[in-house]
Amino acid sequence: MSVQWRKSTHSGGADDQHCVELGRLAPEAGIGLRDSKDPDGGHLVLSGGQFAGLIEKIKQGSAR
Repeated sequence: MSVQWRKSTHSGGADDQHCVELGRLAPEAGIGLRDSKDPDGGHLVLSGGQFAGLIEKIKQGSAR
């Protein structure tokens, strides 16, 4: 199964330097996050729960 990556709508910055892509990995394998400028550089894998927690922290402005 090929991962369909999509660029986050919140990516951007000066010269589009902050680019994040998300992709649903194989069933039950989680969510992949990668730098869209380096698609062959690997990706971070988060479970569905971890991803939901990350999104909540971002919305609260406390993801660091």
